[in-house]
Amino acid sequence: MKFKNVFSVVFLFISAKILPQNISSDSLGLNLKEVIISATRTPRELSSLPLPVTLVDQEIISSSGVVRLDEILIEQTGVNIVADESGFEGIQMQGISSDYILILIDGVPLIGRKAGNFDLSRMAIGNIKQIEIVKGPSSSLFGSEALGGVINIITEEPKTKKLNGNFSYRFGSFNQQDINTNIKQNSGKFKFNFFFNRLSSDGYQVDSESDPRTFYPFKNYTLHGKISNDFSKKLTGLFSFRFYDNEQLSMLILNEEDFEGETQENDMNIHLKFDQNVSKKFNIDYELYFTSYNADELIQSLLTENILNDNFFNQKLLRPEIRGNLKLKSKSNFSGGIGYQYEELSRTFFDDNINFSSQYFFIQGDFYLADKLNLIAGSRFDNHSEYKSQLSPKLAFYYKANKSLALKASVGFGFKSPAFRQLYFNFTNSSVGYTVLGYNVALDKLDELIYQNQIQDVVIPRNELINSLDAEKSIGYNLGISIDEPKWKLDLNFFRNDIKNLIDTRIIARKNNGQNVFSYVNFDQIFTTGLELNFNHRITEKLNINGGYQLLYAFDKVKIQQINSGEIYARETTSNKTVELSNKDYFGLVNRSRHLGNLKFFYSFTKSKLKVNLRFIYRSKYAEFDTNGNGLVDSYDTSFINGYLTTNISAIKDLSKKIDFQLGLSNNLIDYTDANTPKIPGALGFLKLTYKT
Repeated sequence: MKFKNVFSVVFLFISAKILPQNISSDSLGLNLKEVIISATRTPRELSSLPLPVTLVDQEIISSSGVVRLDEILIEQTGVNIVADESGFEGIQMQGISSDYILILIDGVPLIGRKAGNFDLSRMAIGNIKQIEIVKGPSSSLFGSEALGGVINIITEEPKTKKLNGNFSYRFGSFNQQDINTNIKQNSGKFKFNFFFNRLSSDGYQVDSESDPRTFYPFKNYTLHGKISNDFSKKLTGLFSFRFYDNEQLSMLILNEEDFEGETQENDMNIHLKFDQNVSKKFNIDYELYFTSYNADELIQSLLTENILNDNFFNQKLLRPEIRGNLKLKSKSNFSGGIGYQYEELSRTFFDDNINFSSQYFFIQGDFYLADKLNLIAGSRFDNHSEYKSQLSPKLAFYYKANKSLALKASVGFGFKSPAFRQLYFNFTNSSVGYTVLGYNVALDKLDELIYQNQIQDVVIPRNELINSLDAEKSIGYNLGISIDEPKWKLDLNFFRNDIKNLIDTRIIARKNNGQNVFSYVNFDQIFTTGLELNFNHRITEKLNINGGYQLLYAFDKVKIQQINSGEIYARETTSNKTVELSNKDYFGLVNRSRHLGNLKFFYSFTKSKLKVNLRFIYRSKYAEFDTNGNGLVDSYDTSFINGYLTTNISAIKDLSKKIDFQLGLSNNLIDYTDANTPKIPGALGFLKLTYKT
């Protein structure tokens, strides 16, 4: 069901009815006040943090009308949602890929990266209080997986003694149905919050003429509960759990034979925490966390019952941790922690079950050297069973020049060893036909494919797959300025990340079926640099505008040197002539856009109890892979995806104190589609009804 044809009429009708009304500043749908966050693992005001942090609050999430985490994150400045070779989408920040972005829920990690990316669509947003986006190296607090940043999802806490909650039902295009139920209560010492979500869809096809479908029918369930109790004035306990279950159908025709199957995945998270106030100045947190993720796929012939795919993925993580925080003079504090982590992984495409463990400790000092000067210094030590010990320090400062102007800067070191997937993976997608090989097995498996006459050409020199895959090391810099006025706010941040031995996917060969063979390789000296701009302006009491822009340059230093030395060539597509590349021909790393931008308008009316928002998201062109085999993306490659703009609009109407109605006149208003970006299905519409007790 599409609403494209009625958009203009409906929007003009709404505008005519509500424009004459007045509004108070409190009903804008966007608040300019500072919000307390925990990005440093200690509560801080957003405006006083020396780190580049974005906070997405509950009101922004609800007003957007989206149903999954990826849908709201893509609207944030400098956050890009990109797909890996398997089609799973993940976060990219400051040009750093999803493998290096840690995803947390209430401060504890989530697992289940089957192909590097964490599938963000697993996360329902109906019970989210806020989302914290910390950009740049965060290994000093969170370890090697946070080399590029952290996404921390904070769920709701009950506030009132009266039993309360809400129920919502959302219906959208392609028979998408989203049901949310949230029940919570705070009786003083005892608190609980239970959340349930069901999401289903009939799937969609970007190209009606194509087969198989772009996205198949699915249904999933999420159950999340939090229970806490104040045992005494000095001891508080918390128990939380989360269960997620998803079923998705798949159907395809291969060699004129019909195949059908199902993918099932589920994850479970259990979190136990005790907070002990030893004194007014010192507290200790005792934490135990366990999570597991399982995925099974079975696809077989409807006629012969021949099995096409029969795959499994089982991962477990156990982490106990003890943290302490000591309050010093003024607002300063000193914190630290020690922990142990055990991981276990078994999957179809590994020869053996894998497990590894690590021990770690971290310290951090948050010091106010003067009323206007804040310094944060910290470091983390990791002792891993599979690689050498690593020290990850970080230093940041914040200077409040006056009431409106603040300066901030940070430098951090990061480290990440090759994942087992990057070393030992051996996977071929039977329905599509592409292959992904771990570095340590790539040469042998590639020779097997050549022997089986499946390879059209090899696009990478064989000697690049002989030496060992090295661990990654990084250093990241951020320098920012913040201007905060009563009616407007502006944040400007310059960033630079230098990464040695970055591990990324690369096409190593093309198959006769038109698909590719991928593997993991080191890009010797990578850097990503650029700037991010965020602004927020309350133009009138009725209208609030915010937006952002990212400029990104992401290159391989070695490739630049080779271009300057005249060592890299390309072939013109029209004349078929070989030409020597210049620096202007070098576009940069794959799947990185030079420009990202967003612009959002929020309009709210008290008398009519109506809120309207209009949101624009832009991504400039990017390249999916190197097509001419010279090891980089240049102007002669043919895998470029043109830049595109998506436009989203929604309106929320309070029908009573307990009931509100939301209409998404269109998601992706201009009906943009591209076969190369399958997660953009075109113009969508939705209706949502919420009941609050």
